[in-house]
Amino acid sequence: MITPSATAVRTLLARYADARIAHESGPTAATVRRLDDVSYTLCVLTARTEIAEALAAADALLRVAEPAARVGRVERVEHGDRAGRVERALPA
Repeated sequence: MITPSATAVRTLLARYADARIAHESGPTAATVRRLDDVSYTLCVLTARTEIAEALAAADALLRVAEPAARVGRVERVEHGDRAGRVERALPA
């Protein structure tokens, strides 16, 4: 399975939350379609058949991706009268 990017997962989770809120606020044919659409996409992205499983899988993907995103980040370090850039793994 190809692992989706953390950005793609976050984007879909945000779209799902927006669709769910809109649907819960006032269900219409459009909100049902939007929620179904993003739910289907999340299921495909995570290779799951149920939205609850897809949401759990998306959360797990982000937990794995988050520590990896910290490695190699550039941190600005100040040393008295000198300033510089240091690349290092930041704590999780």
